[in-house]
Amino acid sequence: MSEQYVSMWKDLGLDLEAHDMLLEVLGKGYQDIYRNQKERPEGMSYFDFVLSEVHGLRIKELMDEKAAGRKVIGSFCVFVPEEIVRAVDATLVGLCTGADFATEEVEKILPRNTCSLIKSAFGFKLGKVCPYMESADMIVGENTCDGKKKSYETLQNLVPNLYVMDLPQMKSDEGRALLRAEYFRFKEAVEKLTGVSIDAERLKKGIAMVNNKRKAIHRLSLLRKADPAPISGLDALLANQVFFYDDPVRYTDSVNKICDELESRIEKKEGPFPKGAPRILMSGCPMAVPNWKLPWIIESSGGVIVGEESCVGERGTRNLVNDGGNTVDDLMEAVVDRYFKVDCAIFTPNPDRLTHVEEMFREYKADGVIHYGLQFCQPYIVESMPVEKSLEEKGIPTLRIETDYGMEDVGQLKTRVEAFLEVLKP
Repeated sequence: MSEQYVSMWKDLGLDLEAHDMLLEVLGKGYQDIYRNQKERPEGMSYFDFVLSEVHGLRIKELMDEKAAGRKVIGSFCVFVPEEIVRAVDATLVGLCTGADFATEEVEKILPRNTCSLIKSAFGFKLGKVCPYMESADMIVGENTCDGKKKSYETLQNLVPNLYVMDLPQMKSDEGRALLRAEYFRFKEAVEKLTGVSIDAERLKKGIAMVNNKRKAIHRLSLLRKADPAPISGLDALLANQVFFYDDPVRYTDSVNKICDELESRIEKKEGPFPKGAPRILMSGCPMAVPNWKLPWIIESSGGVIVGEESCVGERGTRNLVNDGGNTVDDLMEAVVDRYFKVDCAIFTPNPDRLTHVEEMFREYKADGVIHYGLQFCQPYIVESMPVEKSLEEKGIPTLRIETDYGMEDVGQLKTRVEAFLEVLKP
């Protein structure tokens, strides 16, 4: 990373030595996992650039926005409605949660058997290595799982700007009413933060911007139905991960350009994997940068990931917001309707998720499902068992994987994945 950013990182209060170490590990991991892939689309060079500057140029852009009077809001979850943030000309960015950092310090304030995603968020804060968290004018937590809910009681002592959003646990009229109340409360909070009042025109603009982003990434997802797949699952995952960091207009344009390239590849029957390679649908927990371990294991073992039933994937981008309303209330109701369809494992019961796994398996012409659960992520781990049972009753081969961010189990996971892929071969 260029020396030109050192003063910016220092002003943000980052631990420069620890941050250098993080960037070195991130760069090496990216080189080993991404740069060594063969037959990558040319359009992935943009995403390579984004990752190379994810703590550099992108942070400078955010700081320039702040200098111009705009606000930056950081979030951990797809339930935080970006449309509302964009309506006040603020920027929503995902926060660092994809790698172990400062674990020893984290375990002084959180139980050791807390899931890796939560511990990662705390590690990046305690280690002072996440410029997104340090530059945010507001950090939005959400009461999805019990682990997050209770951890925010500790996080509020570490950050001066934590806003906690309550979320329903059941898909009921009462659940929707809670989500509606929380989104209106969030609207008021961002209006107060920015000094900008949201009218129908502003909200329509925010909805259109985010809808266009979702349309582009969903277009990319649908192109992965082809055999051979025109893009690796790793590269598609990267595009889904960058969704949470990049400028939305630039991102939308870049994804659509790579889709144009993939359409040409499909016509020529070109791709990074041979036709007939075992096609895998990944299902389960979200995978934030740089959580690439399991996808790398799958694709280095000869499988190709053709879809992600995940918040960093189909679950986060499946539905659009209806922009047909003419008043703020009508448009806000449409925002609530859209997010209430998200089938996160926090909901009980949660039949829609199982339906969507089955639909994606058939739509993306997968040969098997690998269900990914982070250790100690109770909602997804508990739900993985009935998901596996139901899929296998329908003749859909399924492998349940439970792991963390560490690399100690790579050999064991590779053995299990290779055996599963062997079963899928004709």
